[in-house]
Amino acid sequence: MNSADSNRSATLWVDADGCPQAVKEILLRAAERTGVPMVMVANRLIKTPTHLRNVRCIVVAPGFDAADQRIADLAQPGDLVIASDVPLAAEVMEKGAHVIGYRGEEYDLAGIRQRLVMRDLMDTLRASGIQSAGPAAYGAQDKQRFGNALDRALARLATQSGHRSRP
Repeated sequence: MNSADSNRSATLWVDADGCPQAVKEILLRAAERTGVPMVMVANRLIKTPTHLRNVRCIVVAPGFDAADQRIADLAQPGDLVIASDVPLAAEVMEKGAHVIGYRGEEYDLAGIRQRLVMRDLMDTLRASGIQSAGPAAYGAQDKQRFGNALDRALARLATQSGHRSRP
């Protein structure tokens, strides 16, 4: 790592295509409170408050996993990625980024590998005609778990980078 990399602030990357609105609201409040650079990546424009100079949106071309690929290309070691896509989580974690799911799951490399295996198994079962239930509706407990996980992750980032939250 060169000196320019060590002075770089961690970036908060958001896979915004499927991101619940409640998560976006929590993220915007956190970006305002901490000043951490945040980038929402989606295949359509995500409106961001104009007073938040540290928040921006990258619009990618429509296409399967285009936002995921852009995040995977741009994420750096020490960044925080918010996504529910397991392959994206695995890819950015291999680069040294941290990942939190929309429901507050804090991924680690061992756990993400298990999730990849389970995802592949479920894809195989669905392809053979076995029906499975989708995820449960996003609720208040999910929102609370996400907010708590985000606070812990931002505190770790602040400690690692010397970046301090604003009161």
